[in-house]
Amino acid sequence: MLQAEEFIKKIYENGDPHIRYKQSRPINDIKELLVSSAEIYPDNTAFWVKKSKGGNYESITYAETLADVNALGTALAVRGFKDKRVAVIGENSYEWAISYLAVVCGTGIVVPLDKELNASELMQLIVNAEVSCVLFDGKFEKVFKEMQASGETVLKMLVNLDIDKNTSGVISLKELIKEGQEAINKGNREFIDAEIDKECLSMLLFTSGTTGVSKGVMLCHRNIAEDLMSAPTVLEIRSDDIFFSVLPIHHTYECTCGFLLALYKGAAIAYCEGLKYIAKNLVEVKPTIFLGVPILFENLYRKIWQNVRKQGKEELLRRIIKINRATKKVGLDLGNIFLKDIRAVFGGRMRLMICGGAAINPEILDGIRDFGILALQGYGLTECAPIGALNPDKAPKSASIGRALPNFDMKVVDINEEGIGEICLKGGNVMLGYYNMPQATAEVLKDGWFYTGDLGYIDSEGYAYITGRKKNVIITKNGKNVYPEELEYYLSNIPYVLESFVYDKESEDGLDTVIVASIRIDEEEVAQCLGEGYTDDMVEELLWKEVDEINDTSPYFKKIKRIVLRKTEFEKNTSKKIKRFVEANKQ
Repeated sequence: MLQAEEFIKKIYENGDPHIRYKQSRPINDIKELLVSSAEIYPDNTAFWVKKSKGGNYESITYAETLADVNALGTALAVRGFKDKRVAVIGENSYEWAISYLAVVCGTGIVVPLDKELNASELMQLIVNAEVSCVLFDGKFEKVFKEMQASGETVLKMLVNLDIDKNTSGVISLKELIKEGQEAINKGNREFIDAEIDKECLSMLLFTSGTTGVSKGVMLCHRNIAEDLMSAPTVLEIRSDDIFFSVLPIHHTYECTCGFLLALYKGAAIAYCEGLKYIAKNLVEVKPTIFLGVPILFENLYRKIWQNVRKQGKEELLRRIIKINRATKKVGLDLGNIFLKDIRAVFGGRMRLMICGGAAINPEILDGIRDFGILALQGYGLTECAPIGALNPDKAPKSASIGRALPNFDMKVVDINEEGIGEICLKGGNVMLGYYNMPQATAEVLKDGWFYTGDLGYIDSEGYAYITGRKKNVIITKNGKNVYPEELEYYLSNIPYVLESFVYDKESEDGLDTVIVASIRIDEEEVAQCLGEGYTDDMVEELLWKEVDEINDTSPYFKKIKRIVLRKTEFEKNTSKKIKRFVEANKQ
């Protein structure tokens, strides 16, 4: 494996014109990242936090962050958690962030847990991962106290991130930090001088698959360090940037890209108070970078256009955008004057929005770019820590998931007659394997390549495109392949469709495969078209007009032959992806 200095040298020597920002510094591990950033940017704001709900954002500097991490890590080491499994669970917060850093920068193996899981699911993971200590938000105290009392775990210590003082059987994070600081003052350097083995298991992350099977992904420091050194060479991250943190931090997408990447580049992280506070917090923070998933981008974009329509300014805005597209080609951006109100929705300073986690309609990315904000796609999996591909900021293709990062490789194997095959990734970011699952590991790791299970193709310029998941492909009675994600993408272009789920049923005579689209409508859009008192029959007729247009351009085997009006939410996993193999979603 490449050492960090060699890794950076190879980037500097790479002649690819898309690698424009060659300011990455070598880091072998996350500890080196944190210590070096605190040296380079001691007085920069690392975190913008609200100490009380609805209060003002307050700054915590890099120097303060490092001091808290050192104190907390020292206390954990003194209390006997060196080389142990330590879990962290809760809302996105400064307390969560320093807990994670205190574990991985010299204590043991961090196990970030999903705050949406129920008590029995959490128990299963705590037992499987052999967790000795948990740091948690206050609302989880009862769950973990009961778990520890059951005698079925190896839990030795419970730490509440929210309380000020120790209580019966539960330690306060604040008290633990104080305890660690006192130990440092007396000369304890056990944590501060701890050496990191960048090749060893240091993060154990449990995926939330759409099939319901949770796998433990084993990552090491090198996996994440190489992603962090490589990604900001194709898009610009500045030390005065403010990342707006909305996505759950236990997921590698937010953890690596919205937390550790910001710290690596000396930028700040501002925590959103919750989904219903997004609009308010954007105005308060005025962030410059926003990491999201398609549903967040779609909702923001849809609401902007709905408000414009309500004001009767839709035609005017479309004309302004058209004129601005032309003037921008000669270096004149009229958006600063005419699109000010729309940019204000994003806080007024937003410059970069990155979408990942699932496929997005490229028209939404183009539409956000028309507002004067660069919006592009990336692609990742927990197994790749997570970045697998990224669009370069000066040459993004909205329909593409991007190109392989420098020093990493991407290829497509088992290509069919349509030119589609399985996407495979290779590089220092690829996981060590699945925890206690050697067979599952062997199925996806072959000769250093990670077989993603995603189907797609790579164009002549190295940009990759995803057409669907291997396990989701519908094989019709006559042996044809139908990619449900492709049809769901076409359906997402219909203004009346909020979300859809495509699946297959056998025809009544058993001789054919029927493609079914279950659709949740956007009630506001439908009411605008049909009036308030619309019926299901009217909605179906409206949808069929649109679906018929999709069918007109599709071969027979791909045609949608049945529509189901879905009145309730689809069952989803904690990443908000629709569960594909749950019968309740097929009705």
